[in-house]
Amino acid sequence: MKKRTKQERREKIQEVLEGYRRFDYDYIPFGTHWKNPDETYRYRGNAADHVATGFWRTVTFLLAYPAMRLLYGVKITGKENLRALGKKQGAICVCNHFSLLDTLFVRLAVGHYRSFHTMAPQNNKTGLGGHIIRHGGMLPFSPNLSAMRNLNAEMGRLLQKGKIVNIYSEQAMWINYRKPRPMKDGVFFYAAKHSVPVLPIFCTFEKTARGRMKKLRIHILPAVWTDETLPKKQRMAEMRRAAEGAWKECYERAYGIPLEYLPDRRKNAPKARQ
Repeated sequence: MKKRTKQERREKIQEVLEGYRRFDYDYIPFGTHWKNPDETYRYRGNAADHVATGFWRTVTFLLAYPAMRLLYGVKITGKENLRALGKKQGAICVCNHFSLLDTLFVRLAVGHYRSFHTMAPQNNKTGLGGHIIRHGGMLPFSPNLSAMRNLNAEMGRLLQKGKIVNIYSEQAMWINYRKPRPMKDGVFFYAAKHSVPVLPIFCTFEKTARGRMKKLRIHILPAVWTDETLPKKQRMAEMRRAAEGAWKECYERAYGIPLEYLPDRRKNAPKARQ
């Protein structure tokens, strides 16, 4: 029997999860070399942090982006939608979570020094790797309430300055998965809380015979605005509906096929949503 490649094993896991509609399940282990941010975690940072941030962002800009263009053939579409948003307007960005490098894809699309990225606590790694990620603009979530208050305050400050905060609305990373997955309400809670629009970004790509990504296209879609006079829950629902619709339309246009998921394998699954 032919041994499956790593990507084939991942795709099999994704097929099972898709069939049971577990779109937010993290099947990739995080390891143990990380720690939860506590009340002492510096989301804003001090002077030394700012120097380190400038250094690592510049190194990434000079080295990573030429490599991405060479390896993946990256191209960006929809830059006019970013210009329409304006340089001084903060926004919550939602991008499909399909690669260890997709934070770099978002930075390439919206501005290397303009983007910041919320992540699960498990991404707050120890060692050099964690140092680089933190100074690349990571804003880790935490089960610690004091840390979350600090995160919310920093997020509000960044948005007021016209920064773009990327939140992975699908929650879990599924390597090289091409379909859009349902978004979580928390993303739109933050957009409504800070009265900023949502900027959808959707990445499409082809695959090699081994399932590796190539010809990556980063699509910047029109920002989603809502009526500020509406109740918060209604604004959240409208933004989610519009953002998910934008992803779906982009997927179908780019791949030339309708968005369809595998048959629902759950017990008592709604027949209308197979």
